[in-house]
Amino acid sequence: MRVRNWSALLWLGLGLGLAGVGCGGSQGNELTGGPGFPPAEAVPAAAVEVDSREVSAQACPPGVASRVAAIMPHGSGGFSGELTNVQGTLYFVTSTFDTGSVLWRSDGTEAGTVPLKVFPGPPGVYQPTDLVAVGNRLFFQTGTPATGVELWISDGTEGGTRLVKDITPGADRSSLHNASEVNGRLVFFRWVTLPGGESRPELWRSDGTAAGTLRVRNFSGSTGLSVDTLKVGNALLFFFSEETGTTLWRTDGTLAGTTSVKQLDSGFTVVSGVSRPGEPPLFILEDGPNSEVWKTNGTTAGTLRLDSFGKPVSLLGTLGAYVYLTSVDSPATKRLRIDRLSLNGGGKTQITTLPNPYGSGEHAYPYVQTAVVSGSDLYFSMAIAGDDPVPQNVSLWATNGTAAGTRRLFNNLYVEYGRRFPVFATGTGQVLFGGVPGEYGPIIPYFTRGSVATQGQLADVSYPDSFTRVGNRIFFTAFDDTDESQLWSVPATFSCPPGLTEARE
Repeated sequence: MRVRNWSALLWLGLGLGLAGVGCGGSQGNELTGGPGFPPAEAVPAAAVEVDSREVSAQACPPGVASRVAAIMPHGSGGFSGELTNVQGTLYFVTSTFDTGSVLWRSDGTEAGTVPLKVFPGPPGVYQPTDLVAVGNRLFFQTGTPATGVELWISDGTEGGTRLVKDITPGADRSSLHNASEVNGRLVFFRWVTLPGGESRPELWRSDGTAAGTLRVRNFSGSTGLSVDTLKVGNALLFFFSEETGTTLWRTDGTLAGTTSVKQLDSGFTVVSGVSRPGEPPLFILEDGPNSEVWKTNGTTAGTLRLDSFGKPVSLLGTLGAYVYLTSVDSPATKRLRIDRLSLNGGGKTQITTLPNPYGSGEHAYPYVQTAVVSGSDLYFSMAIAGDDPVPQNVSLWATNGTAAGTRRLFNNLYVEYGRRFPVFATGTGQVLFGGVPGEYGPIIPYFTRGSVATQGQLADVSYPDSFTRVGNRIFFTAFDDTDESQLWSVPATFSCPPGLTEARE
């Protein structure tokens, strides 16, 4: 079965982000091989082109992954996603033109998958977004015609799914961003429009009650709040970039605990990326032509610049005592370069460059869409941009931090407009990802343990998305024989036939 629902394209984002163009020649090793790629002699054995028949031959039998509930009516062609774990209970959102937007709760069973509240309007108008777990409650943003979009909360019951506070009274919406759990409360920023059209940020916190939702600090005169934040222990770190300097701040959700940590630069710089939750806290400053890689523990003494690159770089992930970064090797070849940087000092080392058969194209720059850590490997999807707002190619790679251990696991010969290629670490050694097995078709879910010989099709569904672990199961949305995006799950630990066998027709 290859299920396709074209109407759902309207609700799925591109998730594109072009990597910056670097300069300087390539050094070290380059990987090659595959259709349209240079000759394959230099390719590690596991990086050769994936035969879709081999992958299909290792498919999990029916029942390993199963549908939890049919949450989308046939023909609705809407949105399902925003899967969020709240202390072992799954929350998610559906949205259609006919039924409006719905917040759901699920215990992983069909009977226990129930709608909590319906919000009016077509998708994207009052659709719940920015779901954040705080203890056993869920904070989110949604709205009504009377209040506009504001802060809401749910305790998992219909009556307990309610407006927290109409922060901007009346039908005007509040502009709330960077919501995070800090010390058992929700901490977020509110942007306030000033006379003349400029905006300034305010720091707020909420305990889920109207009285306990209050402004912590007004940053008067400041407008350069970065969109990136970091969690370090019981504090949220954030950045201000102004003409007078770039400064790291921290907050524990109180006025006394909201302080400046360190001035990072005497002028305006841009925070271009931060590390993922669960990894060592790192960030990148773009200071003119240089990308500076910093680490922090939330203190002045513990906030240090590790090194500087003379071109734009992006964080790939951390393995052991090293952080790995990507960049474009040169405008001529447009290959993705991987470097390693010690977290304890000692400088940077080039690991390898990845092939780009489209490198002669003007806009064919590579960039990483998604990266996760599983075991001793970094898994990442590399896209190559094109003239159109859709990548020319997306491929799945893994690396253990060495040139020999950097291999391509799956190459997508067809990339469809508006579709995402998810990559998700289960926490049990396996990685789930989406791929297209042929020259044309939908994205289907696969599993891998880091080699072609240990990967296969997860289930006979298509367009998997929003993978989320709750307890010992992984939940996701996928199109199945209902021709709609429904709620599915698979055990976090599962075993499907290993090795390569004859292809199934």
